[in-house]
Amino acid sequence: MPSLLVVIFAIELVVQLINTIGAATINNLIWRAYLALPTPLAKEFADQRKKQKEYLAVRHDLNATSGQDEFAKWAKLQRQHDKLLDELEKKKSSLDATRTRFDRYLTVTRLVSTRGLQWLLPMWYAREPMFWLPYGWFPYYVEWFASFPRAPLGSVSIVVWQWACTAMLALLIEAVVGVLGLVAVGKEKKQKQKQPVPAGSAPAGGKTEKELNRNQTW
Repeated sequence: MPSLLVVIFAIELVVQLINTIGAATINNLIWRAYLALPTPLAKEFADQRKKQKEYLAVRHDLNATSGQDEFAKWAKLQRQHDKLLDELEKKKSSLDATRTRFDRYLTVTRLVSTRGLQWLLPMWYAREPMFWLPYGWFPYYVEWFASFPRAPLGSVSIVVWQWACTAMLALLIEAVVGVLGLVAVGKEKKQKQKQPVPAGSAPAGGKTEKELNRNQTW
């Protein structure tokens, strides 16, 4: 069984990553990964895309057919168009309901495995010391705060360890995001500098090449 220290750190890391990336983005990534598996739901989505292509092809032919000159063909295409549209709307409604249930299940699972454990573990292990401070190194008020609320004096409680993990991870992730942002800005500037100057653009001094040539002839 993993150490409680590692469990708390892992939970806080997951929470910080979810807050940084976004729950909706994570849901979309998991949804796409799930659809990539050979499941009946993935087959339904493939059938929907196939039927949608058929619908677009029929609609294109319907728009290109005259209702006056080719009434029989137009009426046949119109019936196919209406039938495919009705089937697509029903399938879309069913798949949208499936996606809603999927998102609800992910949300509940995420809340129970992160926020739920964030509250449950500190309550259950409130008296359990995470580790002990070196004896005599810290004054009484530091030892009292480190053991808050009910851990033995001189130890670090699960609540304080949780606070420390949250603060450290928040600073670390913020620093990483800042560095990645600077790298992205640097790459963008390099790409702009590498772009060729359009022909006929004004050089230094605000004059075009034609104007400079004209001045030289005068």
